[in-house]
Amino acid sequence: MSSIYGTNLKISIFGQSHSPAIGVNIDGLPAGLKIDFNELQTFLNRRMPGVAAHSTKRKEPDVPEFLSGLVDNGGSADGSNTGITCGSPLAAIIRNTDTRSQDYEQLKDVPRPSHADYTAFVKYGESHDVRGGGSFSGRLTAPLCIAGGICLQLLKQKSIDITAHIYQIANVKDTPFDPVSIGEKEKGILKTADFPVIDKNAGELMLAIIEEAKQAGDSVGGIIECAATGLPAGIGDPMFDGMENRLSAIIFGIPAVKGIEFGNGFSAAELRGSQNNDSFIMSEGKIKTSTNRHGGILGGITSGMPMLFRVAIKPTPSISIEQGSVSLSRKEEVRLAITGRHDPCIVPRAVPCVEAAAAIAIYDALLASAR
Repeated sequence: MSSIYGTNLKISIFGQSHSPAIGVNIDGLPAGLKIDFNELQTFLNRRMPGVAAHSTKRKEPDVPEFLSGLVDNGGSADGSNTGITCGSPLAAIIRNTDTRSQDYEQLKDVPRPSHADYTAFVKYGESHDVRGGGSFSGRLTAPLCIAGGICLQLLKQKSIDITAHIYQIANVKDTPFDPVSIGEKEKGILKTADFPVIDKNAGELMLAIIEEAKQAGDSVGGIIECAATGLPAGIGDPMFDGMENRLSAIIFGIPAVKGIEFGNGFSAAELRGSQNNDSFIMSEGKIKTSTNRHGGILGGITSGMPMLFRVAIKPTPSISIEQGSVSLSRKEEVRLAITGRHDPCIVPRAVPCVEAAAAIAIYDALLASAR
């Protein structure tokens, strides 16, 4: 069964990669909030498949259909394409229109290495849906981005912004965010870029690495860096409901995520306290820190500094290079060459997914602090 994320804003995602539709149910949105459908579609287009040369060739328009939770759905008096939340659960679907289920026929018996095919078979038996990865597919991040895209709009109304970029592909790194001050121009460029990096030269090297892996029938992974700015101090809770906990829980709902770190993260293990600590200062009448090695979170609670974290994405497990596997029916080792349409690198299309997940976690935490 699909689990539910959130305390005050409850998100449930349903469907499979090749089912007639995939969707999301959002419970807990206050009534009277305006949703701009054009802005939402622009955001969804950033993870849409079949557009960039470095993504899968599966083509899906990813246009959401809202089934409930809105009034004035589809337009308003000023001619804008908007809807207003009515307080009821908001449900939306995206129809799957470009499926090729025959590409996955052999995977019913021979699981892909490093994919969920085997563990799904162990848990669900022969009834599990292997087509396109079923409910384990990255396709399910489309409805996640519906919920996240809405939360991004609601956060923007509170002057809170979330921006991510490709920090690393293979061994090539982009320029990191300034952990203390992230420029508005920088944010705007990243949100409209086809390949969101700060350093264009690094981006070109990354694209070359992705293309090289693609031509070899292989794949590469990378790291996404995400920053949330405008967050007030005091959001979150200690122990199990801290902001790191909330963010990690939903970030790991994105397929292929294998790690997350906040602020200095694992590099803090190499430092002394005198090197890792952030001194408190007064700036424009507010308490801030001179540096931001803590990533904007102390004791699970926001400090008022930019919230900064990085997410590790594994290489796409579906590659055309022949690999070793087993026949589930014959219980013997076999060789497997995977066919079908797959991203040689998941990272570029995962950038908006990380933004979406972060927006959901932060908006849910804000609702908690308001009650």
